[in-house]
Amino acid sequence: MRKLQKQVDEWISRFEEGYWPPLDTLARLMEEVGELSRIMNHRFGSKSKKTEEKEQEVSEELADVLFVIICLANSQDIDLGAAFQSVMKKYRDRDGDRWTLKVDFQEDGS
Repeated sequence: MRKLQKQVDEWISRFEEGYWPPLDTLARLMEEVGELSRIMNHRFGSKSKKTEEKEQEVSEELADVLFVIICLANSQDIDLGAAFQSVMKKYRDRDGDRWTLKVDFQEDGS
């Protein structure tokens, strides 16, 4: 994640405007999540895509969401790698016994 955060920071730092204010970035994140939701609804839900709508890729929309999340984290000086590891520990501790493990599964803790 550090490498991704650095890459985004280098891109944003090229511009005088820099990072958007946090609430503007949050609004942008909601827009991107909405675009992802629309694609998922077209592919897996009951809403069909209009014939004039261009084809979009889930992977691109997920990457857009990730880009904006990284922008928000960078603007708030958050190390996403460390935050993610903390969240994984929370899930392991809280939900480790919640579902049935696959017989051949061995957790590596990373």
